[in-house]
Amino acid sequence: MSSLRAILPFIAPYRLQLVGALLALVTASGTVLALGNGLRMLVDQGFAEGDGTLLDRALFVLFGVTVLLAGASYVRFYLVSWIGERVVADIRSAVYRHIIRLDQGFFEVTRTGEVLSRLTTDTTLLQAVIGSSVSIALRNMLMFIGGLSMLAITSPKLTALVLLVVPLVVVPIIGYGRRVRRLSRESQDRVADVSAFSEETLNALRTVQAYTHEEIESARFGGFVEGAFKTAVARISARALLTAIVIVMVFGAVGTILWIGGHDVLDGTISAGELSAFVFYAVVVAGSVGAISEVIGDLQRAAGAAERLVALLATKPSIDAPENPIALPVPHQGYVSFDNVTFHYPARPDNSALEGFSLKVKRGETVALVGPSGAGKTTVFQLLLRFYDPDSGIICVDDVNIRDANPVEVRERIGLVAQDPVIFAANAWENIRYGRPGASDEDVRAAADAAYATEFLERLPEGFDSFLGEKGVRLSGGQRQRIAIARAILRNPSVLLLDEATSALDAESEQVVQKALETIMKERTTLVIAHRLATVLHADRIAVIDDGKLVAIGTHDELLDSSPLYGRLAKLQFERDAA
Repeated sequence: MSSLRAILPFIAPYRLQLVGALLALVTASGTVLALGNGLRMLVDQGFAEGDGTLLDRALFVLFGVTVLLAGASYVRFYLVSWIGERVVADIRSAVYRHIIRLDQGFFEVTRTGEVLSRLTTDTTLLQAVIGSSVSIALRNMLMFIGGLSMLAITSPKLTALVLLVVPLVVVPIIGYGRRVRRLSRESQDRVADVSAFSEETLNALRTVQAYTHEEIESARFGGFVEGAFKTAVARISARALLTAIVIVMVFGAVGTILWIGGHDVLDGTISAGELSAFVFYAVVVAGSVGAISEVIGDLQRAAGAAERLVALLATKPSIDAPENPIALPVPHQGYVSFDNVTFHYPARPDNSALEGFSLKVKRGETVALVGPSGAGKTTVFQLLLRFYDPDSGIICVDDVNIRDANPVEVRERIGLVAQDPVIFAANAWENIRYGRPGASDEDVRAAADAAYATEFLERLPEGFDSFLGEKGVRLSGGQRQRIAIARAILRNPSVLLLDEATSALDAESEQVVQKALETIMKERTTLVIAHRLATVLHADRIAVIDDGKLVAIGTHDELLDSSPLYGRLAKLQFERDAA
């Protein structure tokens, strides 16, 4: 239960509904317990004394009690189910809100599929527990306590015998409960493995099919599924054994007590009505213990799910705003500087991605970053966007150290056009408006015009309202790129980052996209990553990066004379273009 306490803050706002559910629960439980006393009176006064009027009255009382029980059960079921759905919806929102703010370093070491499993499967488990199992557990706890009290009133001797059985029932519940809890957590981990693998392969479905890996991936997926199945079977086996042990002990004890009670009736120690009531309460107590033992398995699974969710919510992002962030100057200036920056990715702590890197970019200047693959060009962008913090050195935007500023404010001044732009499963309006959610339709259309995207969007079946498909599968590479450029234009950033924006395009698409880029680059500070040197010949300066270090900087002509690395890259590129 200590693990489940973590979800109490999510239940607290719904105290009124909780109180109503508890009142209904107490009413329903009290009604059931009252039936036992009615049974005693019916046997002793109705049957024993042959009172037909009492039998008639008992029928009406029984009907009234049944109606009360039904009404209380309805209220309890509705309110508890409502609380379960509402609380889990709140938990899902809180977990997603937390996940989406975690830094990139977290996702380097954590699979997305595992996170999705916690967001869906684990929260579904909690919903079942909060909306059902907890209610069942509380109801049966009340029935157990009330039934035990009525047993003591009816026959202290027989109650003492019942209490001797309780430790025999509790011990296996505690022992096997721990095993069920451990297996429940392992089962959820195996389900997360299944989710992570399926998410990865489905996202790469074209590659899977292109390399005819359907059977291979199906076999691997089957292995993960079998692993989850075996763990689940072990959990089910432990839970089933727990239930069987409890049933045998509880109902074996009831039979023994009936035997002893029957002899007491024969001896005249207790009446037949008292024995009937005692048997009724004994069955209530036994049924309650059996139901609790069933529910404990659900509670153990939910405890494992809660632990995973709490661990996720407890993960603190390494990138966050300081307590008193420094505001960036208004209006935006567009100055960018790197001063002696060194950085290692969390997943590669022994290899520096940047080392002693320094670069200053003036307002409105276009600086191209060139170098071999893995030199550190993309890392420059990652650090400027503050997806990571450098190990040492200072990065400034508009003369403010971005560590001292709110990362949201820093990113609001930056527009990114990536090599493989992200297109969401929505229409063109929503995809372009992602750059500035409050923009009007006129602003969106103007951005599309500037990005040379209007021409192809209007040819789609429903124009700007056309669904672009998951990840933009209904668009070509050049069209996706122009949507991304329109998004950046709409954002109107002071600093523009172009990450190999034309490297994957054919010549015709590249020409159109290049025109769009020239539009957005006007009067903006621009950093360009490009393997195709022809796209950066007109940059104000070119920064040559190798092995995480800035090895040369200057214009194209200057670097041809001063930088052997740049000269080699330029020669290879131009020879390929000429061919």
